[in-house]
Amino acid sequence: MIPLSILDLAPIAEGSSAGQALRNSRALAVEAEKLGYKRFWLAEHHGMPGIASAATSLAIGFVAEATSTIRVGAGGIMLPNHSPLVIAEQFGTLAALYPGRIDLGLGRAPGSDGLTARALRRNLSADVNEFPRDVVELMAYFRDEGPVPAVPGGGEAMNFFVLGSSTFGAQLAAMLGLPFAFASHFAPGDLYSALDIYRSRFEPSAHLDKPHAMLGFNMYVADTDAEAEYLMSSRDQSFVALRTGRPGRLPPPVKNYREGLEPAARAMLDTMLSATACGSPETARRQTEDFIAKTGADELILTSMIFDHEARTKSMALAASLMEERVAAE
Repeated sequence: MIPLSILDLAPIAEGSSAGQALRNSRALAVEAEKLGYKRFWLAEHHGMPGIASAATSLAIGFVAEATSTIRVGAGGIMLPNHSPLVIAEQFGTLAALYPGRIDLGLGRAPGSDGLTARALRRNLSADVNEFPRDVVELMAYFRDEGPVPAVPGGGEAMNFFVLGSSTFGAQLAAMLGLPFAFASHFAPGDLYSALDIYRSRFEPSAHLDKPHAMLGFNMYVADTDAEAEYLMSSRDQSFVALRTGRPGRLPPPVKNYREGLEPAARAMLDTMLSATACGSPETARRQTEDFIAKTGADELILTSMIFDHEARTKSMALAASLMEERVAAE
């Protein structure tokens, strides 16, 4: 059995609030811990009306306080938005409060437009290709080898991941000997080439002795195929809105949503969101096993943008049971 983890965006549903979204995330993490999930990650996004995890380190602390064994972390922190020292202090604080449980996934994409970047006080002339240098500097703070002390941070144990949706992150993760998390849940185009580069070029390090590839995977499980497709329509609506410049809060599901779309929009969803299991437990199990067999994934990190919190919790419970049944059958 490969480990299962959860990537959560703290989705703000229409008619709800950011506070409720974060409380839902915390409740989902509590259930995920009971179900045996390995990690619960939150993602950094700014200026997004439907995502409540912008202050990612604060959201992680909120979740970690309610749990006791599941690893909690960032999937990820977009390092071009921050100084490495600030992130070392934030995650050093989390590691001091919740020792042995904090993950720090690091991404290169700023994840925002120019206006948002200015609001973040980011240097717009900075080159995102400085990302490798920033990662190395950040890691040095935790070894007490930074240009200044990181307090908290220095001497704290930290579990680093490199995130990516292209071959760039794969090369960096391999060179540094770190686990690699690929965003196949929304950008699967370079998945196989990135995995090949990561595995073939991996250099063992003090952090990791062999490659560990964790892959993003959309998961929508319900009692029937039709119900799961209905639940997934909230994600589809949200993704189409984002790609057409109309981001908003997570909409309620719509029956037969894809049937009313233009062919180009349907093709976009089919291509960009192809790393998906959607259906009854039997259907979702078959789709998940096929993805694992094709990729050789060492771990899956599941995400589901489901409007109703109870339905999302049930989907994740059914997904966990799928893997238990898979092991029993082996």
